[in-house]
Amino acid sequence: MASPIGSMNNVKIFVLYLMKNINYPMDYVTVNDIVMQTDYIMYLDFAEAFHELLDGGLIEDVGKDVDTGDSLYAVTKKGSIVAESMKSDLLPSILDQSLTCALRYLDFKRRGITVDCTYEPMGDQTYNVTVMIREKNKILMQTTVNVDSEYRSRQMRENFRDRPDVIYRGVMALLAGNVNYLFDK
Repeated sequence: MASPIGSMNNVKIFVLYLMKNINYPMDYVTVNDIVMQTDYIMYLDFAEAFHELLDGGLIEDVGKDVDTGDSLYAVTKKGSIVAESMKSDLLPSILDQSLTCALRYLDFKRRGITVDCTYEPMGDQTYNVTVMIREKNKILMQTTVNVDSEYRSRQMRENFRDRPDVIYRGVMALLAGNVNYLFDK
């Protein structure tokens, strides 16, 4: 298996868990997109697992999207039982982080929000890290910081990719003078 999450059974449990907890029908592309929000599953493993879940009666085609005509899929009762009983095979932190990323992706997709983070070397052994959150054509936040290493710039990029909503709220709170944000959950 190429997926960091491990076996094909783990891939299937992961997909079922996300679909069950999102709890509304989605087309194949959207399911793929929510699964790919973290780096735990490789695309080919997802594609194979999805079709095996469909063939095994753990997910089902529940109709067509009225706008696109694409098939919509949902977890069956059998799939819900499997997802609930087998989720302990995966680390809870992986499941929680992945569900959070999937829900944020779906919310951002509905609102038309995109996030971007780049880093570039500056020639003096430092790197500029630029983060941007855009809603449709309007920039909600754009910030550039200079850091001392490529490693730190990659860490910042990963952190921003994993939690752009939290970082946005934090920047807004700090700029507004609400330092208690640092201590809130």
